Amino acid sequence: MSLDNYSKPAVTVDIVIFTIMNNKLRVLLVKRGNEPFKSKWALPGGFIKMHENLEQAAKRELEEETGVKNVYLEQLYTFGDVNRDPRGRVITVSYFTLINPEKAKQKLNATTDASEAKWFEISNLPQLAFDHKEILNYAMKRLKWKFEYTTLAFSMLPKKFT
Repeated sequence: MSLDNYSKPAVTVDIVIFTIMNNKLRVLLVKRGNEPFKSKWALPGGFIKMHENLEQAAKRELEEETGVKNVYLEQLYTFGDVNRDPRGRVITVSYFTLINPEKAKQKLNATTDASEAKWFEISNLPQLAFDHKEILNYAMKRLKWKFEYTTLAFSMLPKKFT
């Protein structure tokens, strides 16, 4: 049977990038430059291209929308609620990472369909586009779990620590 007989949902990637600045957990968000949700804050991300795998798409979107590159990304979860995107049937594969504060201090550079990129304190977030609050909440839960069973916390310390 041919794949032509099946509907084809669109596939996106969304990236949750955490850091700690001034002893506060922060997340990197972008201001959307296009509809839907134009001028609303969202996680960096976008549609995958036919020639790239999911991780390549996530790294490309992250760099295009924020200027952040060369970071380790871990697949978080797949979100597929039927109505998660007003444009139609869209499934997203989310990724997350925690980066060192030194790397987070690099200049952010929003291009393509993002008009701005900015770090936000987790305790003081703007309203988020799409289902990005749900994605962020799940990423925070996974981050807490990682702190419990890995040495991840040590990666956030300066090179010289007493």
